Amino acid sequence: MLLRNLGPLALLMFLIVIGALIFWLLALLDILRSNFTQGINKLCWLLVVLFVPLIGPIIYFFMGRQQKIKERR
Repeated sequence: MLLRNLGPLALLMFLIVIGALIFWLLALLDILRSNFTQGINKLCWLLVVLFVPLIGPIIYFFMGRQQKIKERR
Protein backbone atom coordinates (compact mmCIF):
# COMPACT_ATOMS: atom_id res chain seq x y z
CA MET A 1 0.00 0.00 0.00
CA LEU A 2 2.84 2.39 0.76
CA LEU A 3 4.47 1.67 -2.60
CA ARG A 4 1.32 2.75 -4.46
CA ASN A 5 1.50 6.19 -2.88
CA LEU A 6 5.16 6.55 -3.71
CA GLY A 7 4.60 6.89 -7.50
CA PRO A 8 2.50 10.08 -7.59
CA LEU A 9 4.45 11.60 -4.71
CA ALA A 10 7.76 10.98 -6.48
CA LEU A 11 6.35 12.52 -9.67
CA LEU A 12 5.15 15.56 -7.75
CA MET A 13 8.55 16.01 -6.09
CA PHE A 14 10.26 15.67 -9.47
CA LEU A 15 8.03 18.36 -10.97
CA ILE A 16 8.66 20.70 -8.03
CA VAL A 17 12.43 20.25 -8.33
CA ILE A 18 12.34 20.84 -12.11
CA GLY A 19 10.18 23.95 -11.59
CA ALA A 20 12.55 25.32 -8.96
CA LEU A 21 15.54 24.66 -11.24
CA ILE A 22 13.88 26.48 -14.15
CA PHE A 23 12.98 29.42 -11.87
CA TRP A 24 16.59 29.55 -10.63
CA LEU A 25 17.97 29.51 -14.19
CA LEU A 26 15.55 32.25 -15.29
CA ALA A 27 16.73 34.44 -12.42
CA LEU A 28 20.39 33.86 -13.31
CA LEU A 29 19.81 34.63 -16.99
CA ASP A 30 17.84 37.77 -16.16
CA ILE A 31 20.62 39.03 -13.89
CA LEU A 32 23.35 38.31 -16.44
CA ARG A 33 21.49 39.99 -19.31
CA SER A 34 20.48 43.12 -17.38
CA ASN A 35 22.20 46.35 -16.49
CA PHE A 36 21.69 47.66 -12.99
CA THR A 37 21.72 51.18 -11.59
CA GLN A 38 24.91 50.39 -9.69
CA GLY A 39 27.52 47.95 -10.91
CA ILE A 40 27.85 46.16 -7.58
CA ASN A 41 24.14 45.25 -7.61
CA LYS A 42 24.66 42.69 -10.37
CA LEU A 43 27.37 40.92 -8.37
CA CYS A 44 25.31 41.01 -5.19
CA TRP A 45 22.23 39.53 -6.88
CA LEU A 46 24.33 36.84 -8.55
CA LEU A 47 25.74 35.83 -5.18
CA VAL A 48 22.31 35.83 -3.53
CA VAL A 49 20.76 33.66 -6.26
CA LEU A 50 23.73 31.29 -6.38
CA PHE A 51 24.16 30.76 -2.64
CA VAL A 52 20.51 30.86 -1.56
CA PRO A 53 19.01 28.71 -4.34
CA LEU A 54 15.33 28.60 -3.40
CA ILE A 55 14.75 31.91 -1.63
CA GLY A 56 17.27 33.96 -3.67
CA PRO A 57 15.37 33.93 -6.99
CA ILE A 58 12.11 34.77 -5.21
CA ILE A 59 13.71 37.76 -3.49
CA TYR A 60 15.32 38.84 -6.76
CA PHE A 61 12.07 38.78 -8.74
CA PHE A 62 10.30 40.83 -6.06
CA MET A 63 13.08 43.31 -5.21
CA GLY A 64 16.02 43.07 -7.60
CA ARG A 65 14.18 43.63 -10.86
CA GLN A 66 13.27 47.12 -9.65
CA GLN A 67 16.96 48.02 -9.57
CA LYS A 68 17.49 47.34 -13.26
CA ILE A 69 17.97 50.09 -15.83
CA LYS A 70 14.89 50.25 -18.01
CA GLU A 71 15.72 49.88 -21.71
CA ARG A 72 13.97 52.16 -24.19
CA ARG A 73 12.41 50.51 -27.21
